[in-house]
Amino acid sequence: MPALPRPAHGPGSRYTARAATTRRRPVRPEDVAALARRLTDRDLWLARMLHEHRVFTTHQIARLAYTSLRSAQRRLRTLHQHAVLDSFRPLTQYGSAPEHYTLGPTGAALLAAHAGVDTTALGWRPSHTGRIAYSPSLGHDLGVNELLSHLAARARTTPGADLPLWLSESSCARRWSDIIRPDAYAHWQDDGLLLPFCLEYDTGSQALPRVEAKLTGYAAFTTATGGRPALLIHTRTASRDQALRHRLARPAAELGLHVATSSADFTTTSPWGPWWTPLQPGGQRTTLTGLAAHWPGLTPAGGLEPSDADTPLTLPVPPLPSTPEIGP
Repeated sequence: MPALPRPAHGPGSRYTARAATTRRRPVRPEDVAALARRLTDRDLWLARMLHEHRVFTTHQIARLAYTSLRSAQRRLRTLHQHAVLDSFRPLTQYGSAPEHYTLGPTGAALLAAHAGVDTTALGWRPSHTGRIAYSPSLGHDLGVNELLSHLAARARTTPGADLPLWLSESSCARRWSDIIRPDAYAHWQDDGLLLPFCLEYDTGSQALPRVEAKLTGYAAFTTATGGRPALLIHTRTASRDQALRHRLARPAAELGLHVATSSADFTTTSPWGPWWTPLQPGGQRTTLTGLAAHWPGLTPAGGLEPSDADTPLTLPVPPLPSTPEIGP
């Protein structure tokens, strides 16, 4: 793998107990041009993924694109030194958190140059990493990315399995915010079957009536777009899962929705496994592939086709690198 040039500035700031008080010097166009020639396709893919999904831990990135944690750590440190990536470690009550990576100033400049726009068009600001590090939604965002990165890794290592599409909450909002705003939208393929699904990642912070109210939006979405994806609701605990199932069973049936639930008690490392229960009387736990077989009438969501309003920065990012690299 090509070596990167010696950085023209110090390492990126780290966020722990407080935000950084130092500022990097501005990214110069000549620095970006020199660096761009030495970045790999996987490096550029990672920058796009962080623009799309905001934050990944070292383990999530390794799961998506590297053959080992050590090789991921090595390359991520190099990309961090050149400000392609920024990083922080949240404070934890016990032990230490893994490194959390975000898009750095040079990475933002590279993406903007590829798209022919200014970095402000990316929504990137010098305070980008600090806003993510201290965001109350950080745990929620990481939970969504943990679930989907495990699915992507499964697709990368399992013949016949694939995760060809994974949209973030912001991409979903850009397409459908007038009707629904799922935490993610994805396509899972396995054994010749397709499961298009919207994901609601429930942390327990919303009252049950508010979660129930979302079902009306999903029913309206089906009517308005003609698409019929499943709705997967993932909770933190089995008790929350049971409470939601009790509350949602009747309205989901009345609205004709295909809903399945599960919880982190089961899906910690294998969300593709037999942990999802259709929201209907007598529903039995099954796999994501089993859900696709159980609901043969599912179809992808409407509004996925590229339009004149799309730019290189709004088109979907492949959930896995297009050309896997074996090197560090």
